Amino acid sequence: MASTRISRDAASVTGHADMAWPAPRVLPWLTSQLIDWLPALPLILLALALLIVPTVMVVAQSLRDGTGAWTAQVWAETLQRRGDQRAIVTSLGLGVVCATVSILVGAPVAWFLARATTLMRASWLSLLNVGANFSGIGLAFGFTASLGTYGMVTLLLQEAGVVFTPPSPASFLGLAIGYVYSNVPLFVLLTLPAMGVVQRDSMEAAAVLGASRLDFWRFIGLPVLAPFLAAGWLLIFTWSIGIYGLAYALAGNAATSQLRLMTLQIGVALNSAASSQERAAVMATLLLLIATVSLVAYRLAVRKAVQWID
Repeated sequence: MASTRISRDAASVTGHADMAWPAPRVLPWLTSQLIDWLPALPLILLALALLIVPTVMVVAQSLRDGTGAWTAQVWAETLQRRGDQRAIVTSLGLGVVCATVSILVGAPVAWFLARATTLMRASWLSLLNVGANFSGIGLAFGFTASLGTYGMVTLLLQEAGVVFTPPSPASFLGLAIGYVYSNVPLFVLLTLPAMGVVQRDSMEAAAVLGASRLDFWRFIGLPVLAPFLAAGWLLIFTWSIGIYGLAYALAGNAATSQLRLMTLQIGVALNSAASSQERAAVMATLLLLIATVSLVAYRLAVRKAVQWID
Protein backbone atom coordinates (compact mmCIF):
# COMPACT_ATOMS: atom_id res chain seq x y z
CA MET A 1 0.00 0.00 0.00
CA ALA A 2 2.78 2.37 0.88
CA SER A 3 4.64 1.64 -2.34
CA THR A 4 1.45 2.21 -4.34
CA ARG A 5 0.86 5.57 -2.65
CA ILE A 6 4.47 6.61 -3.28
CA SER A 7 4.18 5.71 -7.00
CA ARG A 8 0.94 7.71 -7.28
CA ASP A 9 2.55 10.74 -5.62
CA ALA A 10 5.54 10.45 -7.96
CA ALA A 11 3.24 10.25 -10.99
CA SER A 12 1.32 13.27 -9.74
CA VAL A 13 4.51 15.28 -9.31
CA THR A 14 5.70 14.21 -12.75
CA GLY A 15 2.39 15.21 -14.32
CA HIS A 16 2.54 18.64 -12.69
CA ALA A 17 6.10 19.02 -13.89
CA ASP A 18 5.05 18.17 -17.44
CA MET A 19 2.26 20.73 -17.28
CA ALA A 20 4.62 23.41 -16.03
CA TRP A 21 7.34 22.54 -18.54
CA PRO A 22 6.07 24.68 -21.47
CA ALA A 23 6.25 27.85 -19.34
CA PRO A 24 10.03 28.26 -19.66
CA ARG A 25 9.65 27.76 -23.43
CA VAL A 26 7.00 30.46 -23.81
CA LEU A 27 9.10 33.21 -22.23
CA PRO A 28 12.01 32.99 -24.71
CA TRP A 29 9.55 32.86 -27.60
CA LEU A 30 7.80 36.01 -26.40
CA THR A 31 11.16 37.69 -25.88
CA SER A 32 12.32 36.83 -29.40
CA GLN A 33 9.02 38.04 -30.90
CA LEU A 34 9.28 41.31 -28.99
CA ILE A 35 12.86 41.83 -30.17
CA ASP A 36 11.89 41.07 -33.78
CA TRP A 37 8.92 43.47 -33.76
CA LEU A 38 10.59 46.20 -31.69
CA PRO A 39 11.95 48.16 -34.72
CA ALA A 40 8.45 48.20 -36.23
CA LEU A 41 6.76 49.26 -33.00
CA PRO A 42 6.81 53.04 -33.78
CA LEU A 43 5.21 52.40 -37.18
CA ILE A 44 2.60 50.11 -35.61
CA LEU A 45 1.73 52.72 -33.00
CA LEU A 46 1.56 55.42 -35.69
CA ALA A 47 -0.75 53.27 -37.84
CA LEU A 48 -2.86 52.51 -34.78
CA ALA A 49 -3.21 56.18 -33.89
CA LEU A 50 -3.70 57.59 -37.39
CA LEU A 51 -5.45 54.78 -39.26
CA ILE A 52 -7.06 52.08 -37.15
CA VAL A 53 -8.47 54.14 -34.29
CA PRO A 54 -9.88 56.92 -36.56
CA THR A 55 -11.43 54.28 -38.84
CA VAL A 56 -13.14 52.57 -35.94
CA MET A 57 -14.37 55.94 -34.65
CA VAL A 58 -15.78 56.93 -38.06
CA VAL A 59 -17.58 53.61 -38.48
CA ALA A 60 -18.97 53.83 -34.94
CA GLN A 61 -20.14 57.42 -35.50
CA SER A 62 -21.98 56.39 -38.67
CA LEU A 63 -24.03 53.94 -36.59
CA ARG A 64 -25.07 56.47 -33.94
CA ASP A 65 -27.58 59.27 -33.95
CA GLY A 66 -27.31 62.69 -32.35
CA THR A 67 -28.09 61.29 -28.90
CA GLY A 68 -25.39 58.61 -29.10
CA ALA A 69 -27.81 55.68 -29.47
CA TRP A 70 -26.85 52.86 -31.81
CA THR A 71 -29.01 52.91 -34.94
CA ALA A 72 -28.89 52.44 -38.72
CA GLN A 73 -31.34 55.28 -39.30
CA VAL A 74 -28.57 57.66 -40.32
CA TRP A 75 -27.55 55.26 -43.09
CA ALA A 76 -31.12 55.01 -44.34
CA GLU A 77 -31.61 58.78 -44.33
CA THR A 78 -28.29 59.45 -46.05
CA LEU A 79 -28.78 56.88 -48.80
CA GLN A 80 -32.30 58.18 -49.44
CA ARG A 81 -31.20 61.78 -49.93
CA ARG A 82 -31.18 62.71 -53.60
CA GLY A 83 -28.05 64.83 -53.23
CA ASP A 84 -26.09 62.02 -51.61
CA GLN A 85 -27.30 59.56 -54.24
CA ARG A 86 -26.03 61.90 -56.96
CA ALA A 87 -22.72 62.20 -55.14
CA ILE A 88 -22.26 58.40 -54.99
CA VAL A 89 -23.17 57.88 -58.65
CA THR A 90 -21.00 60.79 -59.82
CA SER A 91 -17.99 59.66 -57.78
CA LEU A 92 -18.22 56.10 -59.07
CA GLY A 93 -18.76 57.30 -62.65
CA LEU A 94 -15.82 59.68 -62.41
CA GLY A 95 -13.60 56.91 -61.06
CA VAL A 96 -14.61 54.54 -63.88
CA VAL A 97 -14.04 57.18 -66.57
CA CYS A 98 -10.66 58.27 -65.21
CA ALA A 99 -9.44 54.70 -64.77
CA THR A 100 -10.62 53.70 -68.26
CA VAL A 101 -8.99 56.72 -69.92
CA SER A 102 -5.81 56.01 -67.96
CA ILE A 103 -5.64 52.42 -69.18
CA LEU A 104 -6.42 53.37 -72.80
CA VAL A 105 -3.76 56.08 -72.89
CA GLY A 106 -1.29 54.78 -70.33
CA ALA A 107 -0.97 51.15 -71.47
CA PRO A 108 0.45 51.99 -74.95
CA VAL A 109 2.75 54.61 -73.42
CA ALA A 110 4.04 52.10 -70.85
CA TRP A 111 4.58 49.52 -73.61
CA PHE A 112 6.52 52.06 -75.67
CA LEU A 113 8.69 53.18 -72.74
CA ALA A 114 9.48 49.59 -71.74
CA ARG A 115 11.16 49.14 -75.13
CA ALA A 116 12.70 52.61 -75.48
CA THR A 117 16.38 53.40 -75.05
CA THR A 118 17.74 54.05 -71.59
CA LEU A 119 18.18 57.78 -72.20
CA MET A 120 14.67 58.22 -73.61
CA ARG A 121 13.13 56.16 -70.80
CA ALA A 122 14.92 58.22 -68.16
CA SER A 123 13.73 61.48 -69.74
CA TRP A 124 10.13 60.33 -69.93
CA LEU A 125 10.18 58.92 -66.42
CA SER A 126 11.25 62.33 -65.10
CA LEU A 127 8.29 63.99 -66.81
CA LEU A 128 5.91 61.28 -65.66
CA ASN A 129 7.02 61.62 -62.04
CA VAL A 130 6.35 65.35 -62.17
CA GLY A 131 2.90 64.80 -63.67
CA ALA A 132 1.97 62.05 -61.22
CA ASN A 133 2.89 64.21 -58.21
CA PHE A 134 1.37 67.45 -59.52
CA SER A 135 -2.12 67.66 -58.04
CA GLY A 136 -4.29 69.59 -55.63
CA ILE A 137 -4.39 73.38 -55.68
CA GLY A 138 -1.43 73.64 -58.04
CA LEU A 139 -3.10 71.46 -60.66
CA ALA A 140 -6.33 73.43 -60.32
CA PHE A 141 -4.40 76.65 -61.00
CA GLY A 142 -2.74 75.02 -64.01
CA PHE A 143 -6.15 73.97 -65.33
CA THR A 144 -7.46 77.52 -65.03
CA ALA A 145 -4.31 78.99 -66.59
CA SER A 146 -4.51 76.67 -69.60
CA LEU A 147 -8.18 75.80 -70.13
CA GLY A 148 -9.93 78.59 -68.26
CA THR A 149 -12.01 81.30 -69.91
CA TYR A 150 -8.84 83.34 -70.46
CA GLY A 151 -6.44 80.42 -70.38
CA MET A 152 -3.47 80.05 -72.70
CA VAL A 153 -4.88 77.16 -74.72
CA THR A 154 -8.31 78.81 -74.94
CA LEU A 155 -6.87 82.09 -76.24
CA LEU A 156 -4.57 80.35 -78.73
CA LEU A 157 -7.42 78.34 -80.21
CA GLN A 158 -9.68 81.37 -80.41
CA GLU A 159 -6.91 83.41 -82.07
CA ALA A 160 -6.54 80.61 -84.63
CA GLY A 161 -10.23 80.90 -85.47
CA VAL A 162 -11.28 77.70 -83.73
CA VAL A 163 -14.64 77.87 -82.01
CA PHE A 164 -13.75 76.53 -78.59
CA THR A 165 -15.68 76.75 -75.36
CA PRO A 166 -13.57 75.60 -72.41
CA PRO A 167 -15.18 73.11 -70.05
CA SER A 168 -16.32 74.42 -66.72
CA PRO A 169 -13.97 73.42 -63.90
CA ALA A 170 -17.03 72.47 -61.86
CA SER A 171 -18.37 70.11 -64.54
CA PHE A 172 -17.89 66.36 -64.88
CA LEU A 173 -15.69 66.89 -67.96
CA GLY A 174 -13.59 69.53 -66.22
CA LEU A 175 -12.93 67.28 -63.24
CA ALA A 176 -12.17 64.32 -65.51
CA ILE A 177 -9.55 66.36 -67.40
CA GLY A 178 -7.96 67.49 -64.15
CA TYR A 179 -7.93 63.97 -62.72
CA VAL A 180 -6.56 62.35 -65.88
CA TYR A 181 -3.63 64.78 -65.97
CA SER A 182 -2.08 63.06 -62.96
CA ASN A 183 -3.76 59.66 -63.30
CA VAL A 184 -2.26 58.76 -66.68
CA PRO A 185 1.37 59.31 -65.55
CA LEU A 186 0.62 57.41 -62.34
CA PHE A 187 -0.84 54.50 -64.32
CA VAL A 188 2.22 54.40 -66.58
CA LEU A 189 4.56 54.31 -63.58
CA LEU A 190 2.51 51.52 -61.99
CA THR A 191 2.36 49.27 -65.05
CA LEU A 192 5.75 50.00 -66.62
CA PRO A 193 7.59 47.17 -64.78
CA ALA A 194 4.89 44.70 -65.88
CA MET A 195 5.45 45.44 -69.55
CA GLY A 196 8.76 43.58 -69.36
CA VAL A 197 6.89 40.32 -68.74
CA VAL A 198 6.06 40.04 -72.45
CA GLN A 199 9.47 39.47 -73.98
CA ARG A 200 10.43 39.92 -77.61
CA ASP A 201 11.44 36.24 -77.64
CA SER A 202 7.81 35.28 -77.09
CA MET A 203 6.71 37.35 -80.07
CA GLU A 204 9.42 35.83 -82.27
CA ALA A 205 8.56 32.30 -81.12
CA ALA A 206 4.89 32.88 -81.92
CA ALA A 207 5.81 34.23 -85.37
CA VAL A 208 7.99 31.18 -86.07
CA LEU A 209 5.04 28.92 -85.22
CA GLY A 210 2.89 30.78 -87.74
CA ALA A 211 0.95 33.07 -85.41
CA SER A 212 0.12 36.52 -86.65
CA ARG A 213 0.58 39.63 -84.53
CA LEU A 214 -3.15 39.67 -83.83
CA ASP A 215 -3.04 36.02 -82.73
CA PHE A 216 -0.10 36.77 -80.45
CA TRP A 217 -1.92 39.59 -78.66
CA ARG A 218 -5.16 37.62 -78.49
CA PHE A 219 -3.79 34.40 -77.04
CA ILE A 220 -0.54 35.46 -75.32
CA GLY A 221 0.05 39.19 -74.92
CA LEU A 222 -3.30 40.37 -73.56
CA PRO A 223 -3.93 37.35 -71.28
CA VAL A 224 -0.50 37.90 -69.70
CA LEU A 225 -0.86 41.67 -69.30
CA ALA A 226 -4.56 41.69 -68.38
CA PRO A 227 -4.06 41.09 -64.61
CA PHE A 228 -1.42 43.85 -64.43
CA LEU A 229 -3.64 46.29 -66.33
CA ALA A 230 -6.66 45.37 -64.19
CA ALA A 231 -4.63 45.99 -61.03
CA GLY A 232 -3.59 49.40 -62.32
CA TRP A 233 -7.18 50.21 -63.28
CA LEU A 234 -8.38 49.36 -59.77
CA LEU A 235 -5.74 51.55 -58.13
CA ILE A 236 -6.59 54.54 -60.35
CA PHE A 237 -10.30 54.00 -59.67
CA THR A 238 -9.73 53.93 -55.92
CA TRP A 239 -7.47 56.96 -56.09
CA SER A 240 -9.97 58.95 -58.18
CA ILE A 241 -13.00 58.48 -55.93
CA GLY A 242 -11.01 59.62 -52.90
CA ILE A 243 -9.60 62.91 -54.26
CA TYR A 244 -10.70 65.98 -52.32
CA GLY A 245 -8.21 68.84 -52.75
CA LEU A 246 -8.35 69.03 -56.56
CA ALA A 247 -12.12 68.54 -56.63
CA TYR A 248 -12.68 71.29 -54.09
CA ALA A 249 -10.26 73.66 -55.85
CA LEU A 250 -11.99 73.14 -59.21
CA ALA A 251 -15.61 72.92 -58.06
CA GLY A 252 -15.47 75.49 -55.28
CA ASN A 253 -18.90 76.65 -54.15
CA ALA A 254 -20.52 74.66 -56.96
CA ALA A 255 -20.02 71.49 -54.93
CA THR A 256 -23.59 71.75 -53.64
CA SER A 257 -25.28 72.86 -56.88
CA GLN A 258 -23.61 71.87 -60.17
CA LEU A 259 -21.55 68.92 -59.02
CA ARG A 260 -21.71 66.51 -56.11
CA LEU A 261 -18.99 64.08 -55.07
CA MET A 262 -18.71 61.88 -52.02
CA THR A 263 -15.58 63.65 -50.79
CA LEU A 264 -17.15 67.08 -51.33
CA GLN A 265 -20.30 65.96 -49.51
CA ILE A 266 -18.15 64.97 -46.53
CA GLY A 267 -16.54 68.40 -46.50
CA VAL A 268 -19.90 70.17 -46.77
CA ALA A 269 -21.36 68.07 -43.96
CA LEU A 270 -18.39 68.72 -41.68
CA ASN A 271 -18.58 72.46 -42.26
CA SER A 272 -22.33 72.65 -41.59
CA ALA A 273 -24.40 72.03 -38.48
CA ALA A 274 -23.34 69.53 -35.87
CA SER A 275 -26.24 67.27 -36.82
CA SER A 276 -24.50 66.52 -40.15
CA GLN A 277 -21.48 64.89 -38.53
CA GLU A 278 -23.15 61.49 -38.63
CA ARG A 279 -24.01 61.91 -42.33
CA ALA A 280 -20.37 62.73 -43.06
CA ALA A 281 -19.35 59.59 -41.17
CA VAL A 282 -21.74 57.52 -43.32
CA MET A 283 -20.23 58.86 -46.54
CA ALA A 284 -16.71 58.30 -45.20
CA THR A 285 -17.56 54.73 -44.19
CA LEU A 286 -19.06 54.10 -47.62
CA LEU A 287 -15.84 55.33 -49.20
CA LEU A 288 -13.90 52.97 -46.95
CA LEU A 289 -16.08 50.04 -47.99
CA ILE A 290 -15.68 50.80 -51.70
CA ALA A 291 -11.93 51.20 -51.30
CA THR A 292 -11.71 47.93 -49.34
CA VAL A 293 -13.57 45.98 -52.03
CA SER A 294 -11.41 47.58 -54.72
CA LEU A 295 -8.18 46.78 -52.91
CA VAL A 296 -9.23 43.17 -52.29
CA ALA A 297 -9.90 42.83 -56.02
CA TYR A 298 -6.50 44.44 -56.62
CA ARG A 299 -4.80 41.82 -54.45
CA LEU A 300 -6.54 39.03 -56.38
CA ALA A 301 -5.45 40.55 -59.69
CA VAL A 302 -1.86 40.88 -58.48
CA ARG A 303 -1.87 37.27 -57.27
CA LYS A 304 -3.05 36.22 -60.73
CA ALA A 305 -0.39 38.37 -62.39
CA VAL A 306 2.51 37.12 -60.27
CA GLN A 307 2.22 33.63 -61.71
CA TRP A 308 3.68 34.94 -64.98
CA ILE A 309 6.71 36.27 -63.10
CA ASP A 310 7.36 33.11 -61.09
